[in-house]
Amino acid sequence: MEESISGFKVRGDWGDIVEHGERITRALRDVDVDDPDGETGSRFARAFEEWEEWRPKAHETLDSDVSEKTADQASVEEGKGEKAGKEPDEDIKTAGEKLSESYEQLEEDDAGAAVDNWKESVDYVARAADSASRKALRRVEDTVYQNVMTQLAPYYFDNELVSANVQQSTRNGGNGEQFVFEVNVNDDELKEAVSDRLAEYEDEIDRWHVEVEKNTDAAEAIEGAEPPPDNGDNSKSTTN
Repeated sequence: MEESISGFKVRGDWGDIVEHGERITRALRDVDVDDPDGETGSRFARAFEEWEEWRPKAHETLDSDVSEKTADQASVEEGKGEKAGKEPDEDIKTAGEKLSESYEQLEEDDAGAAVDNWKESVDYVARAADSASRKALRRVEDTVYQNVMTQLAPYYFDNELVSANVQQSTRNGGNGEQFVFEVNVNDDELKEAVSDRLAEYEDEIDRWHVEVEKNTDAAEAIEGAEPPPDNGDNSKSTTN
């Protein structure tokens, strides 16, 4: 591992890249970044979750999984309508209903309620337009990012806690696919603490156990059947 002002960098195969991400993650956990009730975690717990989701995993690939996650985290945030789970056409329909109610209230000489419904109608129209524009921007972003930008720049991640980038190395030396993965902790005090932890791992851990996603479906398929329920009774019965 190389350490510099720009972060912690490793060069190697995919296993080395995954291990580097896991070491950084463990070091962050060791300094309580993931504890929302702690002093540090209260600032960075959500950012830590985002990093944990994005970092390369053993069962993933750079060109598909990491590319997709990078495009997702770089995309336009959801607007109020999307956060409410509403599609643009639903908001337009609601806006029309509010406008109709406004006209009815005018006929009933209830000007105050009519104005309120009219304002709500305008808000729904604006929310629908906002949702539609955000969706259109994301479609463009996904296409441009996944098909163009990743050909020119590394796959990257950035939030208030961690900045990271990973790219395929042009120097493979005949050793198969090689990558470069650099991770920086954006808070100076945390970065120093993480650096100390990483140094401890180098001294104390001879062989890092890389986490691998468990596939229970495959295991059951190999066995040919689902495991029987454990009812606490190991005795066997026979029928005559």
